[in-house]
Amino acid sequence: MAYPVEHSSIRRFVLATLLAAGLPAHAAPVPLPSYNVDIAQTSVSGLSSGGFMAVQLHVAFSSTFKAGAGIVAGGPYYCAQGAVGTATGPCMAATSISKPATATLVSTTNSWASQGLIDPTGNLANSKVYLYSGTIDSTVKQLVMNEADTYYKNYIAGANIFYKNNLASEHAMVTDYFGSGCSTKASPYINNCNFDLAGEILKWIYGPLNARNSGTLGGSFVEYNQAEFIASPPTHGMAASGWAYVPASCGSNQQCKLHVVVHGCQQDPTKIQDKYYRSTGYNKWADTNNIIMLYPQTAPSSTGNPNGCWDWWGYDDANYAKKSGRQMAAIKGMVDRVTGGFSALPAPAGLNVSGVTDDSVTLAWSGVSGAAGYNVYRSGSKVNASVVTALAYTDTGLASGSSYSYTVKAVTAGGSTGAESAAVNATTSGSPPPLAIPANLAVTGQTGTTVSLAWSAASGATGYHVYRDGAKVNATPVSATSYTDSGLAASTSYSYAVTAFAAGRESALSAPVSATTTSGFVCTATTSSNYAHVTAGRAVNSGGYALAKGSNQNMGLNNTFYTSTLAQTSAGYYIIGNCL
Repeated sequence: MAYPVEHSSIRRFVLATLLAAGLPAHAAPVPLPSYNVDIAQTSVSGLSSGGFMAVQLHVAFSSTFKAGAGIVAGGPYYCAQGAVGTATGPCMAATSISKPATATLVSTTNSWASQGLIDPTGNLANSKVYLYSGTIDSTVKQLVMNEADTYYKNYIAGANIFYKNNLASEHAMVTDYFGSGCSTKASPYINNCNFDLAGEILKWIYGPLNARNSGTLGGSFVEYNQAEFIASPPTHGMAASGWAYVPASCGSNQQCKLHVVVHGCQQDPTKIQDKYYRSTGYNKWADTNNIIMLYPQTAPSSTGNPNGCWDWWGYDDANYAKKSGRQMAAIKGMVDRVTGGFSALPAPAGLNVSGVTDDSVTLAWSGVSGAAGYNVYRSGSKVNASVVTALAYTDTGLASGSSYSYTVKAVTAGGSTGAESAAVNATTSGSPPPLAIPANLAVTGQTGTTVSLAWSAASGATGYHVYRDGAKVNATPVSATSYTDSGLAASTSYSYAVTAFAAGRESALSAPVSATTTSGFVCTATTSSNYAHVTAGRAVNSGGYALAKGSNQNMGLNNTFYTSTLAQTSAGYYIIGNCL
């Protein structure tokens, strides 16, 4: 599908005449409702300009679109870099020598994330991404989607990315039941290629799903007011209203997921009526899997956007790819509204310790309505590898005679956790194991009266004791993993060892280290006549010559006319020159 442009040199991309298609009469748009939607199960997908927009939403709001994204004929984040020429060039008609600047885009992503202009990129790590590019797509070349794959692999493991690029389809949303021929490039840009792309995207993001509804849909279409989320929508390339498909289960307040679907250029209702939000296949899967489908809508605008594209090159807003971008913030506001009715699972009640052994603790609790399972936490860290479906759990591999604290959280089918239970404490039977011996004891410094030590932390220790020549030198346990022993004699050797301490228990001594204090002497230098040096005892007279005391270095004649600098390097020992 063609992209809108604003420079006369590329007007061939712009449709000459725009006619709004007649739409059937309908009720006035309503305020977008809130539903019981698990925000952790929110995702986004899009085609063409919507593909680029979906990437923007996924990356900039990665803490919101946690579940993942589906990108059809799009490209890497911030591909156009604010320039329409870059959008229509490397980001659409890419060649081997003119491709998206992926390395630069990754650098920009990291910089913006560090400044808080987009969410932290670490949120992307657990997302699932489905990429699709038709082999004969003549609008957004497959080279562009190859770069999208490269871009995402900077943040997401390859196992979480699926890239389908072997189907001979033109530039369109692909279905297995509706649209033009697969090789057609024409409105409504929905092609029947005997491939259920919407279903494959949803299954990749959410995992196995119930079979789709191939009959009459059981939910409702909701036309909502987009002006709640962006002032004067048509002024900024958005329609006055958007659409949502709400399965009956979601309408009756069952817990649901949310998938945002972003159409491409020339696919808003003025061009193709209701075909995109009714006939691309998403709703069939939504109906049987508790997924609300949100279809934000664009509108043609006179400045830079005659084809009703999403803003992925800056036709409306210089900040178009950031969280502050007008269209971006509008869609985020819609997501926040839809998910505003989320009811988190309550905390499991009745958590108790039902048994202990020398190396295990068994817990039990009461069930939570709506929970698919439970997670068990020991001192704040989850201990179960997979969701616990029973109302009991045995934590194993523990230390004997040791105390632990536990909590439990209920988990939804989508993986979101509810409130945390009250904590319970448990102590395993048997004698406590010996404390670990501190390792890597080392001397880190010494003076004439001190020796400084450091060591590695010992597991289970709450403090440490330091021993000098077999005698403990600290009155109370040292909480740090370093210590300076003071009040020592100069030029004296000492042996040190360290023990770990916890709850009245003490480990065996560490391997010892030796340290020798320095002499403590501070070098001083004096410049004076040779005669004055001899008189002061810094030198001695020998046959009319002055010799430095101790070193016997010849300073010259012993009189007031010869001047020397002497450095005292130790008691009674001088050398000619300054201190080093």
